[in-house]
Amino acid sequence: MLRRRVIPCLDVSNGRVVKGTRFVDLVDEGDPPELAERYAREGADELVFLDISAAPEGRGTLLDIVERTARRAFVPLTVGGGVRSVDEMRDVLRAGADKVSLNTRAVADPALVAACAARFGSQAVVVAIDARRVADSDARYPSGYEVVVNGGRDTTGLDAVAWAQRAVGLGAGELLVTSIDRDGTKSGYDTTLLRAITSRVRVPVIASGGASGPEHMIEAIVDGGADAVLAASIFHRREFSIGDVKAALAAAGLPVRLTSGTAEVTA
Repeated sequence: MLRRRVIPCLDVSNGRVVKGTRFVDLVDEGDPPELAERYAREGADELVFLDISAAPEGRGTLLDIVERTARRAFVPLTVGGGVRSVDEMRDVLRAGADKVSLNTRAVADPALVAACAARFGSQAVVVAIDARRVADSDARYPSGYEVVVNGGRDTTGLDAVAWAQRAVGLGAGELLVTSIDRDGTKSGYDTTLLRAITSRVRVPVIASGGASGPEHMIEAIVDGGADAVLAASIFHRREFSIGDVKAALAAAGLPVRLTSGTAEVTA
């Protein structure tokens, strides 16, 4: 069985890591390279760096900050936000990213997913899906979830599961699924949304949005079918360590990568 991954998320705005609730009311949480180095040292399996203001501001990724972050953290790094072309993905990879996450631009130009996968390989292409629950009576969304973009500001008319399947068909090697309704609320991941997607695609799915502790991460994997769990504020504010999470996952019978200081974690 594949090891389940624990992934801290760095939401970056104006060069600083921030965190809010449902993508608003942002609070400063620190310097991206410093936090990245700390998480790598503490045993993070990967890091996700999201330039959350790039798409709304219509600009490219902050490559200098990506480069400084990559230099400080020797774990796989996924970078998202502001990638609008194959050349811009190339630039982000050259800055030190291992994978690039496409979100708003992928919805506007799905062919970009295929072009990036053809150039760099599916293993380097992550499609991020921000989804919001809709009324059960809305027949436009059979899954009950609509894709939103631009940090949750804009609707798309796309059903979340249908878009997930299309993205994988275009070449996405991984999906990052965030519940806008749960983001920052600490009410738990939306396992219904996760299961709707994980049951229909054959690529790894990262759960995002709503974790308050290890119990929610266990639910995301066991009930939602997630391959990895992503969180931000609980790590930024030291409410739980990465070792705490991995120990809890291991105690629940889930395989994780061993980290120093967590001898009870099993491979």
